[in-house]
Amino acid sequence: MSQSLTQTRYTISEVEARTGLTQHTLRWYERIGLMPHVDRSHSGQRRFTDKDLDWLAFVGKLRATGMSVADMVRYAELVREGEHTMVERRELLERTRREVRSRITELTDALAVLDCKIDMYATKTVPGKAQQ
Repeated sequence: MSQSLTQTRYTISEVEARTGLTQHTLRWYERIGLMPHVDRSHSGQRRFTDKDLDWLAFVGKLRATGMSVADMVRYAELVREGEHTMVERRELLERTRREVRSRITELTDALAVLDCKIDMYATKTVPGKAQQ
């Protein structure tokens, strides 16, 4: 038996439960080209695979980076186009990594300011006296 016949298939409800993405979002991802083609049952119901779930997990990580939907769709298009697009895919991911590192630096600086202010309040707090 071929791998595709023995592969686990998930309904859109099961994918919703596993990923936390709404059915509306899953359909939207498919409509805008962020999801690869999703197989359908004989009655037309979407049937997602483990590979689809892995892709959705990756897309979730891209979303967490702050990557734009347009860039995520472009990345998905490049993947579908094949191996000759690896350089462009890598460049897109490298640009996103630079942006993430920049935001991490900004957040680290902001955290340091907060920690300093909190420490100041902790050493100056007198019970029963309001602090600003």
